[in-house]
Amino acid sequence: MRTIFQTSGVLMTDINNVVVIGSGTMGSQIGMVAALSGYNTTIVDISQEALDRAEDMLRSRMARDVEKQRRTQEDVDAAFARLRLLTDQAEAVKDADIVIEAAIEDLEIKRKIFTQLDEQTPEHTILATNSSNIVSSQLVEATKRPDKVCNMHFFNPVLVLKACEIVSNEHTSAETMDAVETLARKMNRDVIRMDKEIPGFVANRLLNALRREALELYQGGYASFEDIDLAAKSALNHPMGPFELMDLVGVDVVYLIRKAEFEQTGDPASLPSPAVEKLYNEGRYGKKSGRGWYEYDAQGRKVRAITD
Repeated sequence: MRTIFQTSGVLMTDINNVVVIGSGTMGSQIGMVAALSGYNTTIVDISQEALDRAEDMLRSRMARDVEKQRRTQEDVDAAFARLRLLTDQAEAVKDADIVIEAAIEDLEIKRKIFTQLDEQTPEHTILATNSSNIVSSQLVEATKRPDKVCNMHFFNPVLVLKACEIVSNEHTSAETMDAVETLARKMNRDVIRMDKEIPGFVANRLLNALRREALELYQGGYASFEDIDLAAKSALNHPMGPFELMDLVGVDVVYLIRKAEFEQTGDPASLPSPAVEKLYNEGRYGKKSGRGWYEYDAQGRKVRAITD
């Protein structure tokens, strides 16, 4: 894996050390994919409890993949040997070649993280955000390396969906984009490269259009959300309906993405729908909480639609 790039006068060799900030569903799976792809990988979180949960989830997921012969035990063991989980961010990133931030969708939190990373990482380190809605131009002022800041957006579940959107801002160097694209391809991603940023990028803007129409149909009383999901699956051949997908991604994530877009655009149309806001305020986040649009059992299987 010796790929050489020249960025701002700093020779960057060996994108071997990948660090992921955040051990939630996205961050943990991004880290696992990097480790499975042969990279020395560290997942960072401020909570040891969160890291322990992430490791348990990953080991369970990998064991299931081995059992179903999707991966070999040898490959899984080698990946875990390359994977560290740390609470000490400064220690984790001191030799990083790229840091992928996968924290909560909050602009100020992300800016704070990028400021810390700018101080803690070597000069050559690329700083990428996994956000699909907070564009990287919103983060460049938190660093002294605007040419090495970009979006690298994976899709949930990362261990299944291979798409990866990489997005530059007006400061991002071509060398940085080439380096990130090479990394994504070595992680066996299908790369969608954007040379101009817009909140939501490609996939989520298409998805948001479908979701917005589905919510308008539901809130207008035209059809139940179960039948709207059925239409998407039966008539359009989608693997799941828009409400089922919200539960999978996380209603909280959907809500926070819409709030973050509103903060960037100021357009009231960007705000979460009343139905999504209601679920968010009730703590009905989808599969992760056991209740969203649907109710789920302990194994994450859909039990019934919640109609109250």
